[in-house]
Amino acid sequence: MLARRTRLLIFGGIITIIFIGVMILNSPEPTRTVDEIMKSPESYEGKELAIRGEVLDGSIDNETLTFTLHGLNEQIIIDFSSASVSNGLDDNRTVYAKGILIHDGDKYIFEADIIKTSCPSKYEE
Repeated sequence: MLARRTRLLIFGGIITIIFIGVMILNSPEPTRTVDEIMKSPESYEGKELAIRGEVLDGSIDNETLTFTLHGLNEQIIIDFSSASVSNGLDDNRTVYAKGILIHDGDKYIFEADIIKTSCPSKYEE
């Protein structure tokens, strides 16, 4: 029979290995930029992603519930019809969106589930 101390060490080691395994399996998906995704959108198609970029000025359409998110060189249409949207969605605001990239005809559309906006600067005039 194993000593009590040895049993506790073995039990603690097993719990630690399980905890590390859970942490590795549940690690969050990295947030990608619009430019990263649009460089090779076919490799992200149908996958759940987190994306960040800036709302293109004048692109928010409240009838179709879409807007355009842009990076340095690329743009993507965001469909937020079924998304939970935080307050402050506005032009030129940095946005984080989580959802799925789909290919619709000749363009890619990001169907968002969650949209979070940056806080407005307290120094804006």
